[in-house]
Amino acid sequence: MLVFGGPSVLLCHAVVSILVVLLLVSGHPQAFSCRLIQSTALCNNGQLSTVPTHLPQQTKEIFLDKNLLLILQDGCLSRYPTLRTFSCAKNHIRTVEENVFSETPLIENLNFADNELQYEHTQVAQSLCSLTQLKTLDLSGNGLTEDMVCLLVQNLSSLETLYLSRNAMLRLDESTFKGLHQLKELSLERNLLFEIDGAFDHMRKLERLNLAFNCLPCLVNFEMTRLQVLNASHNSIEWFITNQNINETFQLETLDLSDNHLLFFPFLPTRNHIRTLILSNNLIDFYQGLSNDSSLNWTTSVEYYNLGQNVGNVTADLWSESLHGDLSHVKLLDLSENKVNYFPEGFIHQMPHLYWLKLRSNCLQSFSLTSEDLPVTIYELDVSKNRLTELRTSKHSVSELNNLTHLNLSANDLQTLVPGIFSSLPKLTTVDLSHNPVGLCYSEGSEYTSSSECVVWSNMVSLKHLYLSDCSIEKISSSAFKGSALTHLELSNNPYLQIKQEFLACLSSTLQHLGLGNTGLRDFDFSPYSHLKSLNISKNSISELPASLMSLNLNLLDLRDNRLTTIPEEHAAMLAQRLQAVYMNGNAFNCCHLDWFKTFNEYKDISVVDLSEVTCLDLNHMWHKVVLFDAVQCGNFNYEESIVWYILLFASVSLSIVGISVIYLLTFKPKILPRVIKKRCWRPTSY
Repeated sequence: MLVFGGPSVLLCHAVVSILVVLLLVSGHPQAFSCRLIQSTALCNNGQLSTVPTHLPQQTKEIFLDKNLLLILQDGCLSRYPTLRTFSCAKNHIRTVEENVFSETPLIENLNFADNELQYEHTQVAQSLCSLTQLKTLDLSGNGLTEDMVCLLVQNLSSLETLYLSRNAMLRLDESTFKGLHQLKELSLERNLLFEIDGAFDHMRKLERLNLAFNCLPCLVNFEMTRLQVLNASHNSIEWFITNQNINETFQLETLDLSDNHLLFFPFLPTRNHIRTLILSNNLIDFYQGLSNDSSLNWTTSVEYYNLGQNVGNVTADLWSESLHGDLSHVKLLDLSENKVNYFPEGFIHQMPHLYWLKLRSNCLQSFSLTSEDLPVTIYELDVSKNRLTELRTSKHSVSELNNLTHLNLSANDLQTLVPGIFSSLPKLTTVDLSHNPVGLCYSEGSEYTSSSECVVWSNMVSLKHLYLSDCSIEKISSSAFKGSALTHLELSNNPYLQIKQEFLACLSSTLQHLGLGNTGLRDFDFSPYSHLKSLNISKNSISELPASLMSLNLNLLDLRDNRLTTIPEEHAAMLAQRLQAVYMNGNAFNCCHLDWFKTFNEYKDISVVDLSEVTCLDLNHMWHKVVLFDAVQCGNFNYEESIVWYILLFASVSLSIVGISVIYLLTFKPKILPRVIKKRCWRPTSY
């Protein structure tokens, strides 16, 4: 037994090894391209050209995305009768044979996104007929027209979710989705739709509809009462009018009409549940003031025509501000980038639960920051980039806005404010007053009781983020931020600001971000600010990096547009160990003192964000990209190499002098040379 046991075992191992090799060579190489997780097969990115046939028969999910499939042949799925999910997105499938799914009738989720089904769509439609339990179908990115889609989904009455994004549909009518009575979600994003004529009337269960990035000119007689989310952004919609004759409560909660051509605030359902109303980047304004001018002869009705010349006459008082519908449930209203220059009286108060109000980039010249004009629930208010010259307010009414936390008034023309107005807001944590000519009050004295050109920021315990960039601030008193616990302070672009050490001393234990760009900064000791993580000292004509920076654990440092010529190597090493990002463009770095650049390159954790733009000045006062500069060009970079050049130059000059002397002798005194040669070279011979 001992004699023959060893060779027998070796022989068995050899046979097994040969069988494995043969299986790898002659078997199915695709067997090793899938990863099994319980009953799910992940075969993505496997360079597969056919459906694997080696998977367990109980496999319920197969993912074949990003492979090389061209055709799905009959029987390719017959091994998997319990299959529930089949995904082959991002292949090159043109043909799906008729009986592919005949033996997998339990499929519920099918993904054919980003293939080429438009070429054989008739055969694909026939193959789908056997999927009586199909609930989710993705046909996005297949170049399908509306007629193709109609044929593909005509027998799929069980569908609940249908994705048709990135196709070539132009017009929808009542026949396009006929029979899809169970559909709950439909995505038609990024097609070429310019008309929808009764396509959704029979879809009583539809809850989510995505029409974004199409060419729709209007949505009128809207009457989809069961719809909860409608995204019609990025179209050319000028009108959104609900059928006002419907007494049923609409279930709509989110309406996105951003990036359209809306002229009027949308005419919403009389009863609804809208909580999110996104209307940014339109042409919305309120016109009741103009409608009172009889000389303008305003119309009160609009007629709409479709391709069949069927007229839909909507008659209403278009200028009446009661047509806005029910706004009582709105929590988010985004009217950014419109043409609004005023709000009708009591308009915002129609939204008692309003939480976010975004009015950036409009034409407002005045705004009321009072509880009489704003709901007390308001949490974030953005009125930046308007034309505000007046902020109507009072300490008493402002204090009732006890939920207001974020306030953005930047990029207006506010010149006077009630100095202590912001301290009356008990939960205010962020204020952006940048790009307004309003300064800082020197103290909190009683002399600042009415409107003034400065604001008091002291003793605001809740305030954490304060942005005062480009506010024409010239002085800061030592008590300006006393009693506050700011973590972010932005004072950049105040070029006449005179900053002294004691001005910010009270914030040394709390500041995490400090912006002092373009403030005429010279000498400043940053060492007390041990919690600082981000520092901007750009545009300050700094010629030497402040040594106090070395004691900080900064994550980001902005040194752009100063007068730095180099950074000491020891300082560069310390910065490289701590910084995550640094900006350095716009300095006059010396090309022959770039040791800091080498140090930064050695540490992979630091990123010079604008490195491709950083330049240096060479010995000839020529500018170079730091990343492209060769240090050999520096004159004192290699002393031995410089000596060699001097020796070569001396040798060439000496040879030139000797050559000139010989030519002179041969030309002007030709007899001298033979005599010299005869005298030196002739010797007497023995014969």
